[in-house]
Amino acid sequence: MVPDGREDAFRKTVDAHLDEALERLHRCINACAPWRPDQFNVLQSSQHCIYLYYLSNTIWKRSGDTAAATRLFLMNKAFNGIDLFYEIAMPEVFYIGHSVGIVLAKATYGNYLVLYQGTTVGRHKDQIPVIGDRVILYPGTSVAGRAVVEDDCVISQGVRVINKHVPRGSMVFAGETPGGLTFRPRPDDLLSEYFRL
Repeated sequence: MVPDGREDAFRKTVDAHLDEALERLHRCINACAPWRPDQFNVLQSSQHCIYLYYLSNTIWKRSGDTAAATRLFLMNKAFNGIDLFYEIAMPEVFYIGHSVGIVLAKATYGNYLVLYQGTTVGRHKDQIPVIGDRVILYPGTSVAGRAVVEDDCVISQGVRVINKHVPRGSMVFAGETPGGLTFRPRPDDLLSEYFRL
């Protein structure tokens, strides 16, 4: 992917961190209901996308090597259409339905997160979103600025949560006024589609 003459050094760095990255992926795959436990399918693009993130993040955290981590970030962006930088602290377990067009900035991400295509999590200057545990972000959603999405929430397709607070257990829809939100109770069984809790 990056023919700069550093392929051998890249392979050595990857080999040194491969086991830890695969263990992280193993925990994630085993928690995700749509995927077969203990089976990493490299041709399943969402699993491969998460693997490339875990590998780049592991390399960066353990060695500080930004060259290898950047190669993997760029590979993930080229293969899967996701902008997920290696410095982003993703949760131990997260599920990607479709990766194309996902952009994730530095934020607080809770465990058991579900992401779909076109999702954006963005900061605004020093304002960083907080996303709780067991949150689903359906296609085309945005969470940005000083937004807080509490645990057990669902952001419906195309909804923008900008500098807003979403209370625990809510399913969020676009409101009748521009930028407004409407809240309803989240269905109780929704997360079982995604995770083995």
